[in-house]
Amino acid sequence: MKTPAPRPFALPGPAKKRAWSKPLADFVTGLMDPLVAKQGFGESDLILHWDDIAGARLAAVTEPLRLIWPPRGPKRSPDAPVEPATLAIRVATGFGLDLQHMSPILIERVNAHLGWRCIGKLKIEQGRIERRQPGPKTPAPPNPQAIARAAEITDGVNEEPLREALARLGARIYDRQR
Repeated sequence: MKTPAPRPFALPGPAKKRAWSKPLADFVTGLMDPLVAKQGFGESDLILHWDDIAGARLAAVTEPLRLIWPPRGPKRSPDAPVEPATLAIRVATGFGLDLQHMSPILIERVNAHLGWRCIGKLKIEQGRIERRQPGPKTPAPPNPQAIARAAEITDGVNEEPLREALARLGARIYDRQR
């Protein structure tokens, strides 16, 4: 009985999936969805991205509370159009009139974000807005030694804006290494 000749190389098999770490944001949405569903929100996207949806001015004085869906009839036709929901929003005291005037714009922004005509009107509730304190917007400047070291390395760059950007980046990197 002859033994088969060994193969000079092995054929590649199916690629194995590697378990790479995932960003925390990928898990937050899945964990929050059941919790926010109790408030009438179909997904947490509206709450998580409220600052982007409403804009900086409105987001500073408002927060979404819940979606109030109209009651469904017992024999609703599947072809019948879905009636839009009412978005209940808490607004800081004194800003209710501003929000009332801007409500068509906010409804349009929310519907554009969700991708369909989900919101038909707003229910405005005035009260205190509980906001978490944001972290520092600008990091502390790097130490002078890191700035000097980065400036030495970028001396050979001819374009001024590029040299300044590289020096700033290098100074931050050197400052973190200490």
